Amino acid sequence: MKFTKSDQHNPATGFSRWRGLLLVSAASLGVASVLTACEQVSGTLTADFVYVTSALAAGSNQYGQIDVFEVNAQSGRMRQIPTSPFPSGGRNPVAEAVNPDNSTLYVVNRDDNTIVQFAIGSDGKLYPQNTVNTPGIFPVATAVSGGNLFVADTYEPLPTCSPAAPCTGSVAGWPLKNDALDSENQFVSANNSHYWPLTIPGATTSDIIAPVGIAATGSNIYVAAYDSTANTGYVFGFAVGSSSLTPLNGGVPTPAGIHPSAIVADPSGAYVYVTDSSRGDVLGFTISGSALTQIGGSPFASGNSPSAMVIDSTGKLAYVANAVDSTIQGYEIGSGGALTSFATFATDTQPVAIGIDPNLNQYLYTANFLANTVSGFRIDSTTGSLVNSQFSPSAANANPTAVAAIPHKVTVH
Repeated sequence: MKFTKSDQHNPATGFSRWRGLLLVSAASLGVASVLTACEQVSGTLTADFVYVTSALAAGSNQYGQIDVFEVNAQSGRMRQIPTSPFPSGGRNPVAEAVNPDNSTLYVVNRDDNTIVQFAIGSDGKLYPQNTVNTPGIFPVATAVSGGNLFVADTYEPLPTCSPAAPCTGSVAGWPLKNDALDSENQFVSANNSHYWPLTIPGATTSDIIAPVGIAATGSNIYVAAYDSTANTGYVFGFAVGSSSLTPLNGGVPTPAGIHPSAIVADPSGAYVYVTDSSRGDVLGFTISGSALTQIGGSPFASGNSPSAMVIDSTGKLAYVANAVDSTIQGYEIGSGGALTSFATFATDTQPVAIGIDPNLNQYLYTANFLANTVSGFRIDSTTGSLVNSQFSPSAANANPTAVAAIPHKVTVH
């Protein structure tokens, strides 16, 4: 996370000003010294910039919004930067991702079937650059892995697909060229299309497979989805090539509960976890070659309707947002990837997205859909327990849906 706005000052400047005030009264000198010290610190305490998309349309173009928060490195307080919010460049933004060097934000607008690229300024501001249409209909999830971006669409691009006549979903990929999606070299499948349908070998055409999330491990991506006809969840795996995706395990997906709601990989790329909103649990899998093997003790109990999951950078702690309970479930990740629950923490109403600050690995935040807020917490590095950050929760625009964050350099005097 992050907090105060960056306003760079040279520490030496403070001493120069102090010397220049030697001839003034002692009282004036004391005030000036305090102000100088505040200036030095205030420009350097932003740990992260956090980007929260809000789905409720605003303005004449009915675009969604992106709230930009700065997170204080000492208190964890979240505060919107002065120019926030920014238009999302489309209607109903539902997913976000950041490029590897943290200079670009990609926002998925579901109702427009678009991905909008934003350049990120040193002060956290967003500058729209390019807009690309997804191959399918109603994109719902995205992920960046290395030099590529991937997106999952609710329906594959067939003229017969619509909410009234749903069809199976699909996944697509682009290489990133100068941070932009390289449409000229978009990933191409074996039948010369730009998407891969999420199909189950031997299934009937009545089986409608709907994706919900993407997790990337570097060489592979994994898509969580559910069969709305058979009420069965799955994880589809793909090996990432230079310009194509190859289905893993012969194209046979791994069963994953009833209704997956989110998927995440641990930092080492050894494990994949899937939340099941219907059963109220988390399934854990070991990545072994081209297959996924369920971790011993899986599934692991969570709260009601788990909606999102995040793992800290050490790979030792995991947190699950439970939408119906308005809580966060904390877990220790043990040997072999097993999850052990240690506590539950209250959020604002209906958390649907969760993240951990990438700079300090010290603060956690949730986007609360019904409360129109962002909850912030400080992570105890020893126990993993969460304590509310200063002035949490923070107001966001209506119906926040997704979170992404970039680190900001911190210098504490």
